[in-house]
Amino acid sequence: MLPHLSIGKRGFKTKFDLIKVVQLIIKRLKTGCQWRELSLKEYFLDQKISWQSIYYYFNKWSKDGSFKNVWINLLSKNKKSLDMSCVQLDGSHTRCRLAGEAVGYQGRKKSKTTNIIFLCDNQGQMLAMGSPKSGTNHDLFEIDDVLNEILQLLEESDISHQGLFLNADAGFDSDDFRNLLEKNEIIANIKVNTRNSSSVDNDYYFDPKLYKRRFKIEKANAWIDSFKSLLIRFETSAINWINLHYIAFTVIFIKKMKV
Repeated sequence: MLPHLSIGKRGFKTKFDLIKVVQLIIKRLKTGCQWRELSLKEYFLDQKISWQSIYYYFNKWSKDGSFKNVWINLLSKNKKSLDMSCVQLDGSHTRCRLAGEAVGYQGRKKSKTTNIIFLCDNQGQMLAMGSPKSGTNHDLFEIDDVLNEILQLLEESDISHQGLFLNADAGFDSDDFRNLLEKNEIIANIKVNTRNSSSVDNDYYFDPKLYKRRFKIEKANAWIDSFKSLLIRFETSAINWINLHYIAFTVIFIKKMKV
């Protein structure tokens, strides 16, 4: 990770071991503890460092896109480890304890939530995600922008999306979304929403056997939930919330694929 994290070219040079800083950021992500509760002395025996300094680096690397660059480079160099025979798309709501960006009340969960659309491969490895949306919105809200964000990340990772088979549940069943996928040369395998008369009338092709692979996105979300900081959102900044996920993607990929 370290080679892709930005380091200031001017001004003072940090005296802290950035590897240990990254380890503490990952520890906070994994345990879900507050920043002020990080066990700093365990990592910095001979130096005094505050939790604010750890958060400073996390915030800095989040805002300048460093964590995203880490993920893009990791994907690009190890794309042969992925199974792109079909990909899975799904949205996931996370409860929010604080007000913040992209937060809204979600009636089904009876709480404030934030929603993110994820894409994973046929092994359950997360690939990309859209920007967080308020929990008041459904999965198809601003789906054009969300899909563009996902495809842009794949493109930056040198992963072609043309010809991909994409599984999605009935929440994504709309003529506009199907046309958008077709425009991007992606083959949609979306479960028909029986309440959507347009889809029923059009008699869209649906492969139930291929659709069974959609359980991989549920498995991928379970891996994400193993990071306690991602179970409940306390981050008020959408950028920081996104980058916690990029770190989780990276850790899971390295561990699972033995990169």
